[in-house]
Amino acid sequence: MHSDAERIWDSLLRFEALVLPRLDRTVQRATGLPLTWYDVLLELWLADGRLTMGELGERVVLSRTRVSRLVDELSRAGLVVREANPDDGRSSFAALTPEGLRRFQAARKVYLPAIDDEVGRLPDAELAVVAEGLERLLAAARAADDER
Repeated sequence: MHSDAERIWDSLLRFEALVLPRLDRTVQRATGLPLTWYDVLLELWLADGRLTMGELGERVVLSRTRVSRLVDELSRAGLVVREANPDDGRSSFAALTPEGLRRFQAARKVYLPAIDDEVGRLPDAELAVVAEGLERLLAAARAADDER
């Protein structure tokens, strides 16, 4: 028999493996943006449009190891620009372009309802319990990471 912790871990991994490709297909079909691009655009939007490459690498969820390559792809598509960091010649900023903001906002209108469709399959009370539990688990993991 598996412990509850093992059951949670197994379910999280299997849920992500099942649902993430469906969300990616939904967003790409409707907007032409891969979910990894959306992830970068989201983090830039949340940061008022601009982050250092290091900050962006710490914040993205779906593509941490590929951030530089993703920014290059987004730059070629005209959605992001790289800007020199005047305070640190070794680093640069990734900045959202007006077209990047427009495309992000269009994708957001597809992505958020798709999340509700995929995740909202439980009654609201159960969703609240799962959300609160996962948020507490994430907070505890971050606290443990800070102690290391």
